[in-house]
Amino acid sequence: MRKLLAATLGVLSAIGGFVDIGDLVAASQAGARFGMGHAWVLVLGVVGICAYADMAGRIAAVSGRAVFDLVRERLGPRVALLNLVASYLVTVLTLAAELGGLALALQLASRVSYLLWVPVAAFAVWLVLWRMRFQLMERVFGLTGLTLAVFAVALFWLPTDWPELARQALHPQAYGQGWGAYWFVAVALFASTVSPYEVFFFSSGGVEENWTAADLADARTSVLVGFPVGGFLALSLVATATVVLHPYGASLSSLDEVALPVVLAFGGVGLAIAALAFFAVTFGAALETGLSAAYAAAQYFGWQWGKRVSPREAARFHSVLLVSVLLGVLVLGTTVDPVRLTEHMLIVSAVALPLTYLPILIVANDRTYLGDRVNGRMSNLLGAVFLVVIVAASVAAIPLAVSTGMGR
Repeated sequence: MRKLLAATLGVLSAIGGFVDIGDLVAASQAGARFGMGHAWVLVLGVVGICAYADMAGRIAAVSGRAVFDLVRERLGPRVALLNLVASYLVTVLTLAAELGGLALALQLASRVSYLLWVPVAAFAVWLVLWRMRFQLMERVFGLTGLTLAVFAVALFWLPTDWPELARQALHPQAYGQGWGAYWFVAVALFASTVSPYEVFFFSSGGVEENWTAADLADARTSVLVGFPVGGFLALSLVATATVVLHPYGASLSSLDEVALPVVLAFGGVGLAIAALAFFAVTFGAALETGLSAAYAAAQYFGWQWGKRVSPREAARFHSVLLVSVLLGVLVLGTTVDPVRLTEHMLIVSAVALPLTYLPILIVANDRTYLGDRVNGRMSNLLGAVFLVVIVAASVAAIPLAVSTGMGR
């Protein structure tokens, strides 16, 4: 039981990164349009995020300081400011998308327009961020998000051709959609699995929980349990969309369509469970992105931060939290379609990825902070290979978006 509870930070980080509104859309779109042809993207994302989350957790446990705090000190205020601006922009856009996804989940359950739910969702997120203890928040929303496993269960109720799923995963095809669209979806899905805020949240969460070098085993457990679970849930979304929607060449535009495989498998009960799962994962992701935005700003400017201190002691940190939530509401107030916002957010996120992951690799090799706990050869090899992939995705994101009309 202790090991399970130790993994909840990784589960919440993974729920926010692998199966937030971005992945609900990107994974289901990938399955509907290209079958299992993007399964390799999720595998790659799991390996990469595990490598970098392990570095971030080790940095937090050994130094007692969060990644962004050390990035400013190690690389200087100018480089760190560029990192802050890019990560804050991406994180606030992601927060807006998560609040929109949360409102869409409430619309799915109530049939009341999502626009009416946006202020309610934003207030609920802010209230939890303001009042709920970090460990309770982590366990409630991390574990509740596991209800998304209903999609994996649905595969056994649906007429699933398992050998065909395996064949599609091993031999990707464009299915008449065009290889440009295939690679656009691959980049978007990849960005959804390695969003910049994931590692900032994970390392800051380690500081919130007062990790020390003695907690390195628990930190690694959190990484090696939480993130693969998130990848498995995302793969389940791809697979169910493949079984139900891919034969018709369907393209998704709403959460109702994402839930369709579960509804076909379990009827009204399935819809209720899917609505709960969507609510849980988007709420957890909204908490994670809101905190990440405030963590980055407070750590850059050297403010008191965190839920481990009272709001009065960390007033500027909580002010950034509130402002970030309000900015998310303002973005949604333009009546932008949350699903379309998600698609654009993923491309912006892909472009900004190197600004997050390169500094982590640098700090993880600095003996000034980590002593003999710096990266070993395998960690550096995985980190370097994954960084090359990140740079390739960053460079390709905008050309693919333009040339394919956002993958259309």
